[in-house]
Amino acid sequence: MSKNIYDSKQRWKIIFIIVAAIIIVGTVLISNSFSRQLAQEERKNVELWADAMNILVSETQNDNQNMNLILKIIHGNTTVPIIVCDSAGKVDEYRNISVPEKNPEDFLRRKVETFKEKNPPITVEIENEVLAYIYYDESLVLKQLTMYPYIQISIVFLFIIVAFFALMSSKKAEQNKVWVGLSKETAHQLGTPISSLIAWVEYLKNKDVEAEYIKEMEKDVNRLETIADRFSKIGSDPNMLPININHSIKSAVDYMSSRISSKVVLKTQLPDSPLLVLMNDSLFSWVIENITKNAVDAMNGQGSITYSVENKGRKVFIDITDTGKGILKSRFKTIFNPGYTTKSRGWGLGLSLVKRIIESYPSGKIYVKTSEICKGTTFRIELKKYHG
Repeated sequence: MSKNIYDSKQRWKIIFIIVAAIIIVGTVLISNSFSRQLAQEERKNVELWADAMNILVSETQNDNQNMNLILKIIHGNTTVPIIVCDSAGKVDEYRNISVPEKNPEDFLRRKVETFKEKNPPITVEIENEVLAYIYYDESLVLKQLTMYPYIQISIVFLFIIVAFFALMSSKKAEQNKVWVGLSKETAHQLGTPISSLIAWVEYLKNKDVEAEYIKEMEKDVNRLETIADRFSKIGSDPNMLPININHSIKSAVDYMSSRISSKVVLKTQLPDSPLLVLMNDSLFSWVIENITKNAVDAMNGQGSITYSVENKGRKVFIDITDTGKGILKSRFKTIFNPGYTTKSRGWGLGLSLVKRIIESYPSGKIYVKTSEICKGTTFRIELKKYHG
C-alpha cells in the first residue's frame, strides 16, 4: 500500500463535501426564492386591501363609516399580522397578533417599529390626505417556509454525523478483528520454528561449537521470542506494571544503537529521578524501536535522534526528535493510518501499531508535536504517571 490510497480517499471526501455544499446552497436558494415570491404576494394582498379602502372611502361621506368599512376589509385577513395606525400614528386596529394583557399599547408601539423595519408601511389616502398607515409582518406560513430549509439541513446533517460515526465505529471494529487475527496468527506461526531453534541451540551447546557463536544465536532466538510475545499481546489487555520510563527508554535506545546506521547519533535527555508509568515494558520498547526505525528512514541513515522526557503534573511527556525530511501538516494524522507509507516497500503498519499500543495505556496519546520540511520531526507520547 502507499499514501496514494489516502490521497484518493481525501479527494473523495472533498468531492463529497463539495456536492453536499451544492445541495445545501441549492436548497437554501430555492427556498429563499419561494419565500420572496410569497412575500411579494403578501405585500400585493395588503396593497390590494389598501386600494379597496381608498375606493370605499372615496364613495362614502361618513368618516366613521369609512373606518368601519376599512376594518371590515382588514378583518378578512387571517394570516398576515397587521397593525393599522391613524395619520397621527395612534393604533386603531390590529389583526393576527397576540397582545399581552399588561401594557398592550407599549407592546403594539414596539410592534409597529418592528414591522416598520421589516416592511415599508402602506399608506391609505383620500384626496392627498393620509387616512391611515398599514404596518405588516410576514405570515406564520412565510416564516415557517423561511426556516424550513435550515431545519431540514440540520436534520440531514445530524443524520450524516450519526451515520458517519456508526460507519467509522463499524470500520474500526472490523480493522481491530483483522489486526488481532493477524497478530495472533503471526505469533502462532513463529512459535514452532522458535521452539525448534531453542532445541538446536541446546543441541549445539553439547557439540564442539564456539561459545561466542552460541551466545549470538541465543540473542537472536530471544529476540524472536520477544517479537512473538509482542504479536500475541496485540488486541489483548496488556499486562501492565509500574515501570521506570527512563530505564525503559534507555534500554530500547541501547538496543537500537547497534542495529542502525553508524551515521545516526542517538541522544537521551532523561531526568535523574525515576518516573514510574503503568505499562507493558515489552510493548513500549517496540514503540521506541518503530519510531526510531521510521526516523532513521526519514534521515536516509544519517543524522541524530533525541529522546527527552518531561515530568509535568500527572503526566509524563516523551519527545522523540529527528533531523529528517519532515512531515507535511496535512499528514500529521494520516501517518498513523494502517497502510500509510512513503517507502516503495513495506506495509505501513509500524506507526499504526505504535498508536494502538500507546492508546491501550491509561490516558495514552501519541501525535506529531512539530515538524518542518527538511528540518525534522518531533513525536510526542503522553502517558499517565503512576502514583502507587
